[in-house]
Amino acid sequence: MRRSTTKGFARTSSLLRENIRKTGESRGFAVGRVLTHWSEIVGEDIAAICQPVDVKYGRQGLGATLTVLTTGAQAPMLEMQKDTLRARVNAVYGYNAIARLRITQTAATGFAEGQAVFGHKPKDTDPEPTPEIKREAARVAQSAHDPDLRQAIERLAGNVLKKTTP
Repeated sequence: MRRSTTKGFARTSSLLRENIRKTGESRGFAVGRVLTHWSEIVGEDIAAICQPVDVKYGRQGLGATLTVLTTGAQAPMLEMQKDTLRARVNAVYGYNAIARLRITQTAATGFAEGQAVFGHKPKDTDPEPTPEIKREAARVAQSAHDPDLRQAIERLAGNVLKKTTP
């Protein structure tokens, strides 16, 4: 029999999850859906460079502010697409659920959470260099006397030749 490691305590997130969901849905907006279906809502290309981190409601209840986390290099591009992003999110709900979109380069809760890790496109596997490229790379590296240096030069020459050869 497995013993509980929590000693009778429950995680705060599990205690608050239902209250947060009810509050969001009472305002006509399912926050969890934006978080879990982000790539479907905004598209794979945009989801690869940003992620939603927070939805806050104003005091007047006239729409929410969606905070999106991105890297510094992608922030200007997302800034230009704010209206498009907001329109895509609102199209899912059929009304103006998100009134404002805020782009941040750190998480809304602090720097520790702001270590952005987004989905990346899978790296293409490089095909093995042809025998001709291998021979040419070995010829380029033959003047190096150190075996480790020769191997590094061969690898570099092979990569360069592979990229430049049609």
